[in-house]
Amino acid sequence: MNLMEIVVICSLVLGILLLNRPVTMLVQRLYNRHQFKRFIVRETFYHSVVSRHLAYYNRLTLGEQRKFLFRTWLFQHSKNFRYIEVEETAEMPILVSAVAVQLTFGLEKFKLNYFDDIFILRDDYHYGFYSRPFMGHVDQTGIYLSWDNFIKGISRQTPNCNVGLHEMAHALAYVNFVTQTEEDRHFKKEFPNFSKVARPIFTSMQQAGAKNLLGDYAATNYHEFWAVAVEIFFESPVQFRHELPGLYEAMATVLNQDPLNFISGNTTIICREPVVKKITVRTALAAIL
Repeated sequence: MNLMEIVVICSLVLGILLLNRPVTMLVQRLYNRHQFKRFIVRETFYHSVVSRHLAYYNRLTLGEQRKFLFRTWLFQHSKNFRYIEVEETAEMPILVSAVAVQLTFGLEKFKLNYFDDIFILRDDYHYGFYSRPFMGHVDQTGIYLSWDNFIKGISRQTPNCNVGLHEMAHALAYVNFVTQTEEDRHFKKEFPNFSKVARPIFTSMQQAGAKNLLGDYAATNYHEFWAVAVEIFFESPVQFRHELPGLYEAMATVLNQDPLNFISGNTTIICREPVVKKITVRTALAAIL
């Protein structure tokens, strides 16, 4: 290989490296514009589904609600939903996606891109060699959720137990720290600071049997401590901040959101049809992404 060939090859490699990010960003923008046009047609239906089930969504401003719904759309259309011994409905993938978006709403990366498949089972199930039944789990093959427990969680029939948030919390940690396939810069930067507060609490629960509102299951291991803390953060934020103020603030920082800052009130009724012609796709995307 002569000098000229080496120069040409190096130039090509350098060009690819320099153009990779701009080209990727351009493709992503074009994809988002295409998806947003499709989403607008279904936005009212998505709102009707999510607003009936998620109090979190109903406390958002109108602009935040549109951002939330579009993220829900993008998350749903990045996954294969598989149904096991349960009849599929149009609401199922929307609600599962919405819970994932709730958890990641303050973060830039929200699709949990390592996971292509989400499995929805009818109710409790057995997994591996464990004798106890599972309500959900996450492994390299996908995210698994039992629909019966999922619905009970988002409808608050099981206080401080939200299997959707629990498993999405596992998935968020998985893609950031295990596979490192969709790393959110803010989340990874702040998680060590979260652990500085969380680890001593977890250790006292494991070694000294200390009791708090997180419950005994949070002491199983640090992965479960994280997932349970996420559940309580959204399900009982007032009690969480009162009993464990340092941990609450650390959680709000790592997730870049604070449920107690939301405006409380009744369900927001949004009239979105017909679509306002004066708002361009570019303008709308700039406001919500």
